[in-house]
Amino acid sequence: MKKTVARPHLAAGVILAICLGATGARGEKVGEVGVDWFGNDIVIEALVDPKVEGVTCHLAYFDRGVIDRLQNGNWFEDPSNSSIACRQTGPIVLGDIDRSEDGEEVFKERRSILFKKLVVRRVFDEMNQTLIYLSHTREVETGSAKMSISTVPLYQGTD
Repeated sequence: MKKTVARPHLAAGVILAICLGATGARGEKVGEVGVDWFGNDIVIEALVDPKVEGVTCHLAYFDRGVIDRLQNGNWFEDPSNSSIACRQTGPIVLGDIDRSEDGEEVFKERRSILFKKLVVRRVFDEMNQTLIYLSHTREVETGSAKMSISTVPLYQGTD
């Protein structure tokens, strides 16, 4: 009978694969500002709404560096802080968007290995003809009160 021995490098490989796969789809990185000597940065990404032509959102969030992760523990998690600004960047054409009260996710990205995601939701305020973009963190156990909001008014001539 052959005995299977757990190998530490196999476990490390599995953890690395999970970490690399945890990032999900990202917007296009357009800026990165270093904030301290621990390697912590503020990353700025441009997000194009896949169902609304002519709208671009810029999402800024904190990205912890390796030194900070080693020093403070909590290796696999980034803070929930984010900020969003959305603007009309061309003629706006509404696609088949969700018009319900809770809207729909436009973008999501893992902020920890399993339980935390940074999410951008679009909600359509039909009465005021405005698109609302909400940046927040979604967690399994405890929701975060940290959020940011941006609006894009739809003027006459929008298709």
